[in-house]
Amino acid sequence: MTRPAHSTHLPLLPAAAFVLVWSSGYISGPAAVHAAAPFSVLGWRFVVAAVLAAGLSLALRRPTRMDRATLGRVAAVGLVMNAVQFGLMYVAFDLGLGATLASLFHALSPVLTALLAAGILGERVSRVQVVGFGVGVAGVLIVLGSDLGHAGGPIAVLIGALSMLTLSLGTLGQRWIGAQPDLLWSAAVQFAVSAPPMLVLGWATEGAWPVTDTRQALVAVAFLAVVNSIIGLVLLSLLVLRGGSGAAASLFFLSPPVTAVLAWLVLDETLSVTQLVGLVVAVVGVGAATRTRRTPVPLQEVGTQ
Repeated sequence: MTRPAHSTHLPLLPAAAFVLVWSSGYISGPAAVHAAAPFSVLGWRFVVAAVLAAGLSLALRRPTRMDRATLGRVAAVGLVMNAVQFGLMYVAFDLGLGATLASLFHALSPVLTALLAAGILGERVSRVQVVGFGVGVAGVLIVLGSDLGHAGGPIAVLIGALSMLTLSLGTLGQRWIGAQPDLLWSAAVQFAVSAPPMLVLGWATEGAWPVTDTRQALVAVAFLAVVNSIIGLVLLSLLVLRGGSGAAASLFFLSPPVTAVLAWLVLDETLSVTQLVGLVVAVVGVGAATRTRRTPVPLQEVGTQ
């Protein structure tokens, strides 16, 4: 039986909701690290998200079959996508990296993934993707300008860029899994294996209770776990089912401008005229590069933030 082809037309309401949820993670992440230390925030986020994902899987009676090899690969990819990638970005947030710039870094990730797949796996890459990535990087450089102080300094920018690279490598790692285990159970496993290293690292480097604002920390962790980790994952999986991964990836370029508006409203983060120009340049580059079905999308984890 022939499988029906994906439609490239995504349902408007889930698509808009996904862009808003994805973008909101760049707001809740900085808000969380302002109230508590980054590793501890992530550790508890993953604990809550793992419980929610497992509970939802049980409630929906999702298939649990996963052989030992597949389970190990799912767990390994989860450590990269969650513990390493989020750990880097939250440290960058803690150092002062802005929400809009972080969103720009991660918006480049689907295109960087395609370029890495070409270099590592020998896959074909289009000229539009190469040029679009170059334009996107140029836009980010314009936003950064010559003085990196507004972005938290060179270390924060470097760590943010490493987070983008880790996200792309983790996306490629999903192909290494080979089998296609249930998405919700995979997410539950990946959250569960990512929580202990973050909690231990937090306890060792940040102390037993590194919280400066308990109420804000609790709200932020709950928002990150429920909205960004679970609702975002469900929305993305729905979009991939309806339009394919390429069509879903084409939404990623919308995140930076939405994040910029949210950051202005919530975090009082403003951009200069030059930075706004850079934002437009980057969005155009990423938008052009992701308007192709061959651009991969990180399906295992949402809410890079």
